[in-house]
Formats: sequence, structure tokens, C-alpha cells
Amino acid sequence: MFTEKPAAGRPREPTDPAALSVLTAEGASHDADLRVLGLRRHGYRAERVGTGAEALQRCGKVDLLLVDLDLPDLDGVELCRGIRAASDVAVIVVTARDTELDRVLSLRAGADDYVVKPCSLAELMARIEAVMRRVRLQPSLPDDVITVGSLRIDHRTREIRLDDRRIEVTRKEFDLLHLLASRPGSVFSRREIMTQVWSDPRAKPGRTIDTHISSLRAKLGCSRWITTVRGVGFRFGMS
Repeated sequence: MFTEKPAAGRPREPTDPAALSVLTAEGASHDADLRVLGLRRHGYRAERVGTGAEALQRCGKVDLLLVDLDLPDLDGVELCRGIRAASDVAVIVVTARDTELDRVLSLRAGADDYVVKPCSLAELMARIEAVMRRVRLQPSLPDDVITVGSLRIDHRTREIRLDDRRIEVTRKEFDLLHLLASRPGSVFSRREIMTQVWSDPRAKPGRTIDTHISSLRAKLGCSRWITTVRGVGFRFGMS
């Protein structure tokens, strides 16, 4: 059960646009709603979503995510991995699971901290503040641009250029290429691609991914930009 203890000091105004935005990814529960209300009372702009897919769609628009490991559509560890592939947003796992394996897997998947329920609101806010101090010390890139050799992918303008020539792609083709290029050399599974690009980890990819990969290879003029790892998924990077 989630418990709240009074925090010292005057609560900040929740409507303050400079307030920290926190998104809780947790199935419908009284404790999750209490956690959101408690954070709001202490000045955070807090909201809750009930699925991992919703969290993935919104992870780039908040300052911090609180992730439960037991979500209705995908495991929280997989969600952490997906969030980290798409964004540098701060992530704290807040869960009833209290095993070393869950902690290790979550932290390796990209979580910044791990909190076991029940926990007090005071402890949770202290952990949020500690994580945000670390995150804000890390330098951020001036532009969301990925450059690999002669290929330039600008997420801000959603433009792809190869040898300074603009490559026309569809929305899904851009999202797919940007995902693969975000971690050159890493292999993305088909399920991870469906989660990140199509926001549906339960969907069967069928020929959808293959069709988009084939189109991207044709437009880039070389199949070596995207490598198929048989039985696993796809990897970006000239071989």
C-alpha cells in the first residue's frame, strides 16, 4: 500500500509550468491514483497511464517516468528498455517486486532507480529529486541529430539526408530508421520495433517490418545500412 507522510515546507503550485512533469505507468489501482494526487499536492505535474504502449508514446514529453513492472500489455523491464532506446528521460521503477533479479534487470534495462512498494510519498519524492539532480548534471545535445558517415537524421525536422541529398520517407519509415540509428550496432528485435514504432507490442509484425526495411534500403541505395540478424531482428550500421 502506498502511504503518504506530510512533507515540510509549502507545496508548490501544481499549475506552475516550470514544475517537474511526472508520468506514472501503472494499471488501474487506488495506490497509483493516491500517488498521482500526492505528487500534485506537492507541486508536480503528475499523470497516470495504464499501459506501457501509452508510456512509450508520451515518454519524450515528460521529465520523469514512474514504471510499475506489472503492466497489462508488456513487462516493465521491457518498457524500460524501450523507453531508453527512444529517450533519455529519467525512469524510476516503482513496484511490489522485491527480488535481486528484478532490480538488476530493471537497472540494466535503463532504470535510474528502483523503489519497492509500499513506500512513503516523502521517500519517493526524495528519490525523484536525487535522480533529477543526476540527470540534470548530464550534458544534453544541442540538437536531436544522428550522424553516421554521410547519413544525417534530424528528429527535430524529421528530415533524412544522405550525401547532403534529401531522402523522402514516410512517417513510419522515418521512425523506424531513427530507432535503429539511435543505437548503431545494436540488434533490435521485431517485438521491440513493433513496440517502439507501431506502439503495439502485442501485434504480429508479419511482413510489415520487412516491407519498411526493404523500402528504406532502396531509398538509401545500399542494403548494408540495415543488416538482418536472422532469427533475432535488425541492426543499423555499414558493415
